[in-house]
Amino acid sequence: MASIEKVKILVVGDSGVGKSSLVQLIAHSEAINNPSWTIGCAVEVKLHEYKEGTPFQKTYFIEMWDVGGSNSHWNTRHIFYNSYHGVILVHDLTNRKSKQNLRKWLAEVLSKDNPGKKNNGWYNYDSEQFIDNPIPVLVIGTKQDLAMEVYPPGRTKRTASIAEECGADEIYVVS
Repeated sequence: MASIEKVKILVVGDSGVGKSSLVQLIAHSEAINNPSWTIGCAVEVKLHEYKEGTPFQKTYFIEMWDVGGSNSHWNTRHIFYNSYHGVILVHDLTNRKSKQNLRKWLAEVLSKDNPGKKNNGWYNYDSEQFIDNPIPVLVIGTKQDLAMEVYPPGRTKRTASIAEECGADEIYVVS
């Protein structure tokens, strides 16, 4: 029997951006009927067959750690930030502040071993700390269908993305 490798992915972002819905969709291919706030952390798992049907096929046991985004729990979140293999930064496309806060979220995750960088409840963001970062990062914007109503095409100004700053891919998904 082939070995199964375990992969831990942190899913972080502000409260209410759709992290739990995204994780549910990835892990179980179905939407959450009644989403609620995550307190602490919720873990969902998925078996993934990499390059299925080829000589390079490998099975991965993917753990998606949906970390609660409430500001009231910032001082305890670091306990979930150990031994991870990737980060998914999630923001709500109808809430610009949630996208701006991704820099703080990534700094928080990367600063897990240096709590002295904390400032006013958030870790300091420095794009230099992403240079040569071996941890893969994916940025996901949720609620794209609702964003089209809130911000019609042509009425928004494009700004530099955290995805560009840290060399990550960025995708958008609907509610």
